[in-house]
Amino acid sequence: MAYPPAHLAVLLLPVFLLLVVVLSSSMVDCDDNINQDFDITWGNDHAQILNNGELLKLSLDQSSGSGFQSKNQYLFGLFEMQLKLAPGNSAGTDTSFYLSSQGSAHDEVDFEFLGNLSGDPYILHTNVFSQGRGGREQQFYLWFDPTADFHTYSILWSPNYIVLSVDGTPIREFKNLEAMGVPYPNNQSMRIIGSIWNADFWATRGGRVKINWTQAPFIAYYRKFHAKACIWSSAMSSCNSNSSSWFTQELDPKSQERLKWVQNNYMIYNYCADVNKFPQGLPAECSAATT
Repeated sequence: MAYPPAHLAVLLLPVFLLLVVVLSSSMVDCDDNINQDFDITWGNDHAQILNNGELLKLSLDQSSGSGFQSKNQYLFGLFEMQLKLAPGNSAGTDTSFYLSSQGSAHDEVDFEFLGNLSGDPYILHTNVFSQGRGGREQQFYLWFDPTADFHTYSILWSPNYIVLSVDGTPIREFKNLEAMGVPYPNNQSMRIIGSIWNADFWATRGGRVKINWTQAPFIAYYRKFHAKACIWSSAMSSCNSNSSSWFTQELDPKSQERLKWVQNNYMIYNYCADVNKFPQGLPAECSAATT
C-alpha cells in the first residue's frame, strides 16, 4: 500500500472545522461512555464492554458474530467513533459502523470494513441508502494500517449533505439533491449501529475468498464515541430551526482539497463510474459530481 508523501501529510491533519459551533440545550452532546449510549443487540457472549464503559470489544468466530446499537435515535448530527480492526488474515469478515433506520424503505449511511488476506489492505466500503434504495457504493483503501491502532471515523448527517471522514479527513460528500429527484435521507430517524459478522458471501473478492476459521476469533474494538446530534423522541426531533442552523455550513476549500486528494489517490470503486451497473444511464447525482 502506498503511503502519502511527507509534503502531503499536512492534508491529513484533523482540521476538519466543519462543525465548530455552540450547541443549544435542545441538542445532545454525548461523549465516551459506551454503557450509557449503546446496547449489545446480538452475540452477547461475543461482546464485552470494558474499562468502565470506555471500550467495546466485538468478536466473530464460527458460532457467531456480535453487534450493538445506540439507545437513542437521531435526526441529523455528527457521530464519531474510534475503531481498531482485526489483524492478519481477516478475509470474509465485515466490521461496520453506520447509521440506519428500520423497515424496507429504510435510510442508511455506511462505513463497512471488508477484511482481506494477510498482506492485502482492508477495503473501506461506503454506501448511502434513502427510502430503501442503495447502490451508491464507493470503496477506498486507507493510507494507514487500521489494525495497528485506533482511528476516528465520522458521519456528518445534515439536512443539506452527508460527509464521511477518516481522522478528520473527508473522503465522501453526498449532497441533498431532492430538487433533482434524488431521494435524500432527511425524514427518518436513525440509530448508530456497529457489528462484526460473517460476510464471506461477498466481502472479499466478490465472495471468492472465504473466512479461514483457524484464524478466529476475529476481534474489533470500538471506543471514544462522540455525538453532537438531534435526538428523535415521540416522533419529534430535539432540534429546532435555531439549533440546527449550523448544519448549513459547507466544506471549506482546504477540506474540499483533501476530499479530492483522497478520492484521486485512494478510491478504488465509484458507482458513478460504473456504466455496466447502470445500462440505462448513471444516477442523476452523478452528473452533478456531488457523490
